[in-house]
Amino acid sequence: MSEIERWEARFAAPGYLFGTAPNAFIKSKADRLKAKAPGKALSIADGEARNGVFMAKQGLDVLSLDGSVAAQEKARTLAKDRGVQIRLERADLTAWPWPKAAFDVVVGIFFQFLPPADRSRCFAGMKHALKPGGLLLIEGYGLKQLEYKTGGPSIPEQLYTVAMLEQAFGDMSSLDIKEYDAVVNEGAGHAGMSALVDLVGIK
Repeated sequence: MSEIERWEARFAAPGYLFGTAPNAFIKSKADRLKAKAPGKALSIADGEARNGVFMAKQGLDVLSLDGSVAAQEKARTLAKDRGVQIRLERADLTAWPWPKAAFDVVVGIFFQFLPPADRSRCFAGMKHALKPGGLLLIEGYGLKQLEYKTGGPSIPEQLYTVAMLEQAFGDMSSLDIKEYDAVVNEGAGHAGMSALVDLVGIK
């Protein structure tokens, strides 16, 4: 089974895999998102669009990328239920043509299905797509997640470290990376004590 087939099967199940509420890290940045409105925002691997819909609620023009048809069908429903419009595009992050300086906000939450080489290209693409002064928000699991096993990959190379993110994004004009443990309650997909790494960057 390919990676997209695996996700398609997961999203095809009844209900919302990660719930309908926004990720807690994204929610905590609501003021910074509102400050970028009515600018353009990109949410990669946005799944059923709980985060993209939340960003649209903050007044942003959101492009929600995901590779799953089933996920984007649910995303349309969620956006309608929340009274917002988002743009949906089915995309493979390993092949998507990142536009240059096209977005005021770029967000990636728990997109750790990429092997290291593809992840590096994706990180570079995210920076490339940001406008100067644009806001970058990333959250993922750290290595201690291998102990918690409450979500995310079981492959160490696909987890985040502060050093890895500093190497990838150290050329940004502002960078704040935090590593911590917290209880995550995001549907059946992410539930329980988790090892998290958050990044806030300004291009």
